[in-house]
Amino acid sequence: MSALASMAFSSTDSTALCVWCKAATEPTDEAAGRGARTAHAAIQAALTHLIGLYADAAHPGVLATVLADADTDERALAERPAASLRRLADAFATPALSADAEGRTAALLLLGALLDNDALAPQRSLLDAPCVRPRSRAGRLLRELEARLADEAPLTALGASLPALLRAPAEASPTSLDGQLAYILEAWDEVLTDALRLQLLRARDLVAETEAARFSGPGPAEVLDFGTDEGFDGAPGRARFSDDGAWMPNLVLAARQALVWLDQLSSQYGRSITTLDQVPDEELDELAARGFTGLWLIGLWERSPASREIKQRMGNPEAESSAYALWDYVIADRLGGEHAYQQLHGRATARGIRLAADMVPNHVGLDSQWVQDHPEWFVQTEQPPFPGYRFDGPDLSSNPDVGIRLEDGYWNHSDAAVVFQRVDHRSGEVRYLYHGNDGTQMPWNDTAQLDYLNPEVREAVIQTILGVARRASVIRFDAAMTLAKKHVQRLWHPAPGSGGAIPSRAERAASPDAFDEAMPREFWREVVQRVREEVPDTLLLAEAFWMMEGTFVRDFGMHRVYNSAFMHMLRDEDNAGYRQSIKNVLEYSPAILERFVNFMNNPDEETAVEQFGKGDKYFGICTLMATLPGLPMFGHGQIEGFAEKYGMEFARAYADESADAGFVAHHQRAIFPLLRQRHVFSGVEHFALFDLVDGDGATDENVFAFSNRGDDGTQALVIYNNAHTATAGRLRLSTAINVADADAEQPFLERRALGDALGLKAHDGVLYGMHDARTGLWYLRSGADLHREGLWVSLDGYGCHTFLGFREIVDHDSSWSELMAELWGHGVPDLDAARRERKARRIASKRAAVEAPSELPEGLAAQPTAHSPQPC
Repeated sequence: MSALASMAFSSTDSTALCVWCKAATEPTDEAAGRGARTAHAAIQAALTHLIGLYADAAHPGVLATVLADADTDERALAERPAASLRRLADAFATPALSADAEGRTAALLLLGALLDNDALAPQRSLLDAPCVRPRSRAGRLLRELEARLADEAPLTALGASLPALLRAPAEASPTSLDGQLAYILEAWDEVLTDALRLQLLRARDLVAETEAARFSGPGPAEVLDFGTDEGFDGAPGRARFSDDGAWMPNLVLAARQALVWLDQLSSQYGRSITTLDQVPDEELDELAARGFTGLWLIGLWERSPASREIKQRMGNPEAESSAYALWDYVIADRLGGEHAYQQLHGRATARGIRLAADMVPNHVGLDSQWVQDHPEWFVQTEQPPFPGYRFDGPDLSSNPDVGIRLEDGYWNHSDAAVVFQRVDHRSGEVRYLYHGNDGTQMPWNDTAQLDYLNPEVREAVIQTILGVARRASVIRFDAAMTLAKKHVQRLWHPAPGSGGAIPSRAERAASPDAFDEAMPREFWREVVQRVREEVPDTLLLAEAFWMMEGTFVRDFGMHRVYNSAFMHMLRDEDNAGYRQSIKNVLEYSPAILERFVNFMNNPDEETAVEQFGKGDKYFGICTLMATLPGLPMFGHGQIEGFAEKYGMEFARAYADESADAGFVAHHQRAIFPLLRQRHVFSGVEHFALFDLVDGDGATDENVFAFSNRGDDGTQALVIYNNAHTATAGRLRLSTAINVADADAEQPFLERRALGDALGLKAHDGVLYGMHDARTGLWYLRSGADLHREGLWVSLDGYGCHTFLGFREIVDHDSSWSELMAELWGHGVPDLDAARRERKARRIASKRAAVEAPSELPEGLAAQPTAHSPQPC
């Protein structure tokens, strides 16, 4: 059937609409229009294929017969449908409509189905013709043809008449082109050719590119779930946790944006402090005294000059280059260079403070040394990905041999501009390199995206990482999740049907086999192995989101990974969600919990005080950060109460802020003592999470209660109510904890009684003094009761207790038990003083009894019971 064959759409021509479209070249919005046009063409190709199957294989000659019968009936009404079809063919000027009767019939059926498809309404002007409107002769003939074909035998493979099939995609998904493509792929899978299936998949990818949601940062926080592919890429097999060095478990990190910090120190100390060697000893002394053992200096490396020019041209004349658009991995001259860094490094090390540095493996500055010397290392095209792209703006390169230009749409805010132009003035070669991008937001327009399918790139990045490791004890990997294999493919080399993250990349799909051949193993596993071999005792810290936290530490072997859910969920008081995340980790692999980096803000987020305020909620969540297993990370200005968010291009703070003395002092009382005791909280071997159960048996999901013990036997119990309403209940039994080996196929879950979790004795006559580091008060409890009944706790809104240190007391003479009964659950500043005072009162009471025997003897106070309120 030559006429129908000539209607088939070529899958390599993504700009065509349909073979007869009178306006296939009419201008449309370049980004959105490309996806819609490609989807339109793919749907049309599928409908054409279906008509061909019906006419050629299932019912040969039926279209011509039906047309002849309809034509005869119309002629009896003095109409001339054949002439209408010829006029239709003349209007669209395609051979497919004028070849023969079957071709004309097929074309009319196809055109009718497309015109009635609401999802194609924005493109209807490309198809609409007066001669096919309902009251036109061709329109009436179309309805007659559909009515006659409805009575014919169906297409056996799909079990429906031809008209019903042609309209089925639009009926299944009336307003979504992607929905129609998905319907065709699923419902018609049995009759699709491989080429047509590939065309439909690629069309879905292009639609996804135009419809993809873009958001800043890691995206919405989700409950970690290790029972699904999303949570952990399926069953990972053998655990690959990296061993911690002796110092790593108790690391507490303070972040500083280097340029802003130096400027603030200048104001604080009343002298010019512009290089790292000028950082005062007093500042390092204070960090160490507060309990910090790590200092993350953001912006150490030499930055891209082009990044600075871009930001200044876009409206900030004081802007520096972005700290994540790098020219090269050498200490910035502005910071004093290598000598100044090494001088600071030595002084910090002497105080027990290790330096942390960024490594940005995903991209470099768009004018970096690598872009100039190795343009083949970057994701690129030989032609602009969109025909409308223009590169007429300023040359941003300082190298006369290489020209660098942004796409014009970036300068006038009309386009996200996914590529920039690189021109080699020596050879005349022109390349279009992609900007760095993680698919969640606009491209980072001052960067160039490295191509990880190139083995030279992978080795060059690893060598750079090793160089950073020789300077800093801690390496923070920026946007590390983008380099997991599945995300390298998803973002830059998508398999057909899985694209859509980066505009224009769907058309450069790679099959999974071809991708695996080019990138045979996980990049991060190789990094971990090489660092372990060549620069051991380096802590590797991944900024990773997208539900890959467990993957990075358990499977890839990173020492630590960002835990953004801590900040987002606790800020939003999604307490049930965050408690569930902790429970899921404990049931799956508790070691993951001690490898989280917990924070209340980071350089990409609003400041801690903007998100949490300065009241009880802030200090309650800060207490959790200081006492949960893992690595606490404090943002720049967090302790001082600064509200300004420092952009990565800031050379100084713009807000005139002074440290809030009262806020700092409260950290001094409530937080720093906990940081200095990190060894009690950092591990998970003795960690247990508890439910607070009220008198009716209901769990209060707003309360975070957990116990832990240090290697020296020090016990801790932390209780925090992350809600504005007061609550009360009992802590008795922990949630489930997997105590099986990390490689075990099946978990072995156990629950721990509070007394067991704390390592307390259950003997009668053994009491425990519990010191609340938050209030300074001591409480008395029976060891046996803590085992049998647990602990009754009452909390105000955002109330918090941190019991650090349990004093064992053997009650030989019942005096301690009597004091416990008298206190009735309340705390006192000094237990020994309270016992002495009680003894003194008792002696005085006996003396008074001798002098006045008619008075009742003292000592009948009620003992606390399991149901008595025992306020903490």
